[in-house]
Amino acid sequence: MADAGAEGASSSTVGQIDVFWHEGMLKHDTGNGVFDTGMDPGFLEVLEKHPENSDRVKNLVSILKRGPISPYISWHLGTPAKIPELFSFHTPEYINELVEVDKEGGKQLCGGTFLNPGSWDAALLAAGTTLSAMKHLLNGDGKVSYALVRPPGHHAQPSQADGYCFLNNAGLAVQLALDSGCKKVAVIDIDVHYGNGTAEGFYRSNKVLTISLHMNHGSWGPSHPQSGSVDELGEGEGYGFNLNIPLPNGTGDKGYVHAFNELVVPSIQKFGPDMIVLVLGQDSNAFDPNGRQCLTMEGYREIGRIVHLLAKRHSAGRLLIVQEGGYHVTYSAYCLHATLEGVLNLPMPLLADPIAFYLDDETFSVQVIEAIKNYQKDKVR
Repeated sequence: MADAGAEGASSSTVGQIDVFWHEGMLKHDTGNGVFDTGMDPGFLEVLEKHPENSDRVKNLVSILKRGPISPYISWHLGTPAKIPELFSFHTPEYINELVEVDKEGGKQLCGGTFLNPGSWDAALLAAGTTLSAMKHLLNGDGKVSYALVRPPGHHAQPSQADGYCFLNNAGLAVQLALDSGCKKVAVIDIDVHYGNGTAEGFYRSNKVLTISLHMNHGSWGPSHPQSGSVDELGEGEGYGFNLNIPLPNGTGDKGYVHAFNELVVPSIQKFGPDMIVLVLGQDSNAFDPNGRQCLTMEGYREIGRIVHLLAKRHSAGRLLIVQEGGYHVTYSAYCLHATLEGVLNLPMPLLADPIAFYLDDETFSVQVIEAIKNYQKDKVR
């Protein structure tokens, strides 16, 4: 299926993926409560961990170290970002606010988003590790880098925390690429939630194409005023450079691949980036507690393969992958494995899907995708 979306691209495999990681990011403790509220109602015997907890990332690390993909992985130690580096995307006032909150022992910044003792150090590590992964590509030391980071970042806006995110790791890396000589950067976000922070950061830029495939959840309050709807197209010079693809609940493998082939691939081909960033969330999988989409390992594998072909064709194979959501502790790890198999363009799957066996009906999703395609043709020329 991927070949149809990127004709003429080389079908060669990628030799390895450079993974950037630091265990200090595990020290971000999001606590327990009712889902992500931190609340104890007093009548529940068992309080669950916050969805964005360290266990999910421990499994992402372990499947890459011990799973069948391990021979293709090269490990690199991440480093914390320096405060001045953060100003390329975030306002000084916002960063100073986070520093002060950390000094005062932390607090809840918005719904589900807790900056606790240890959280700020983890956030600096996540940002710095992502910058290191991008520098690795810019220096010509590798072709594919994966920033395996937490806390996530794609909801963090220039002056606002949101949705478990404090610092926009991907946004900082995109700006670094631009500052280092890249002319155009494309961002493809497949987290189940709208990558509103990254979009906001580049909303008036024609140098960054932000594409987000997400469930149609709309705004969720003051910290997330953006709706993720098709009419958020960018402003000024950036008009037409923000492509939102809100997919109906239940969209599965076939629907996502159709969206890629009909919307993502043509947009990337028209834009012609010299760097591609894949913002990766496994919360679009069929078993995630935070999403209502139905991707399986095969869908993630196919998306990885399409992005591989796009990178080969447009950015000399250079691809930065930035970790975001994914809250099913087991299946997220399997979906990561499958995505990277696709990015490596391996001829056969290395790991079988242990749980995803159901029929995938893309009929409604295809109708929605065609409507988005027609809207884009009408509004962006």
